[in-house]
Amino acid sequence: MPKELRKNLTNSQPSQQGFLLAFGEMFLKSDGVFKILKRNLANHLIFFLKKEKCDFKLRQYRERFFIESPAPESRSRVISPKTGLGKFTKVLQNTFGLAWFAQTFFLPKAGLKELSRFIKNNYSKWIGENQTFALRVKKSGEIKESREKIIKEIAAQIKRKVNLDNPSKEIFIEGRADGWFVFFKKQAGLGGLPINSQGRVMTLVSGGIDSPVAAWLTAKRGAENIWLHFHSFPLVSQKSIEKTKELAKVFINYQPKLKVWYLPFSEIQLRIKTNAPAKYRILLYRRLMFKIAEKLARKENCQALITGESLGQVSSQTTTNLSIIEEAIKMPVLRPVIGWDKQEIISLAQKINTYEISIKPQEDCCSLFVPKHPTASGQLKTAKELEKNLNLGKLIQKAVKEAKAEIF
Repeated sequence: MPKELRKNLTNSQPSQQGFLLAFGEMFLKSDGVFKILKRNLANHLIFFLKKEKCDFKLRQYRERFFIESPAPESRSRVISPKTGLGKFTKVLQNTFGLAWFAQTFFLPKAGLKELSRFIKNNYSKWIGENQTFALRVKKSGEIKESREKIIKEIAAQIKRKVNLDNPSKEIFIEGRADGWFVFFKKQAGLGGLPINSQGRVMTLVSGGIDSPVAAWLTAKRGAENIWLHFHSFPLVSQKSIEKTKELAKVFINYQPKLKVWYLPFSEIQLRIKTNAPAKYRILLYRRLMFKIAEKLARKENCQALITGESLGQVSSQTTTNLSIIEEAIKMPVLRPVIGWDKQEIISLAQKINTYEISIKPQEDCCSLFVPKHPTASGQLKTAKELEKNLNLGKLIQKAVKEAKAEIF
């Protein structure tokens, strides 16, 4: 609760404090789908609030959640990620499916008279003598008074000037059958759909900048991520593995748990380097990665593969080469950042706290054997013939068998 709301509060009408949560696009779904999404969102919130050791009660309305934060924590003067309301804010800021959230007073079992008295006794602590205000009122059908009557009644109690277009302070009031919410600022949520509402996907995570962003964007659409990291250890160090683990620890701020597969790829790379033309190596690496990823994805009941590929960013990401790579499998491949430029990807990576980890140096499994001049316009027939001659079936089976999984 903002400092000016907490200080010297005259509380003649018993009130509770906490957070009011507004749903995003999930509210537009059919009733059956909406109920599923709402349940997923509630389970997500409960999991993370308990993880943060928050003391709370979750109350559900059709288009809102109210998270009550019992005293004394709700009166904490220091709002930070470590104490008081900062714990709640941390969770809500990282929750997909919320359009906005607001720290709020709740007046349970109160009528318009009790609400009016509450505003009258406290508005001077919220709005300075020389400040203007505006009322933003919303009510459910159970409230018998009209919106116009509510505004007129409340405005009469506030001895300040009204400015509807550019007020110094806004007072938001929402009426429900069981009481009134009073709040002053809406904080934007992440939007999207609740995690675990859109099935599972397997994301190919290299440890670089792009793939964690692609994973986050897919999670925002409600899909549960499982990660697959190809590595070339022991030909190189374990830096890429260590980075992937660091990224996973960031990602579980958004998804309750995360399974990560680590798959050795060095033997397959060596076979390709020794027996295939240099300009086709990257295409062959990627085709084999997709084939392996598809096997693991089906094992994990995933419906699609996710990559951080951006159109034209490197030679393997031209339209021609993307089609050659994707032809190797039957499973859908989703590319959330396909139309993004590098700066757009970097900006989101910084926002979700993966950028500083992703830029740490590593020996990428593909870059280990990258030729000087890879083809930007391969031929599918040539790629398939080269792949067939490599006789990689046993190596693929061995790599899948040696893959190790870790749950965060």
